[in-house]
Amino acid sequence: MDLKNFNKESKSEYSSNQKLKARLKKVKPKVLDEKFEELHQEAFREIDCLDCANCCKTTSPIFLNTDIDRLARVFRMKSSAFIDEYLHRDEDGDFVLNSSPCTFLGADNKCLVYEDRPKACREYPHTDRKKMHGILDLSLKNTLVCPAVFKIFQQIGKDYRK
Repeated sequence: MDLKNFNKESKSEYSSNQKLKARLKKVKPKVLDEKFEELHQEAFREIDCLDCANCCKTTSPIFLNTDIDRLARVFRMKSSAFIDEYLHRDEDGDFVLNSSPCTFLGADNKCLVYEDRPKACREYPHTDRKKMHGILDLSLKNTLVCPAVFKIFQQIGKDYRK
């Protein structure tokens, strides 16, 4: 995965993808969900997250209290100690990692806490879920982070950029 090339290309296409997002908001919800699901499956047949891990290298998931409690147990810590060591509140008041890349990312791009990872990590990049209309803004931002989401936008754009 050539992340440098991906970063350059995704930034250059961002304004076009913003316009596409506006068009996608007009698509019937069921049709949009089905199209994203189809393109999600297609993208991940070609893209291996372990070759990339850009999400883990550049962004932080939001940690819910259940995530914090689960990971604190894994590390045999109190939840408050886990927060003190690994997390802080962002401008929206959500718990996020203190630094990037993710503390739990191994040198081989494998997650050291994979079985206990946060819900946001389990669901990332959120392109195979229902109610895509509600997360089109997030998906647009993710075109800058995830090559699969960028690919999905490129593919869906073939139908809706007209």
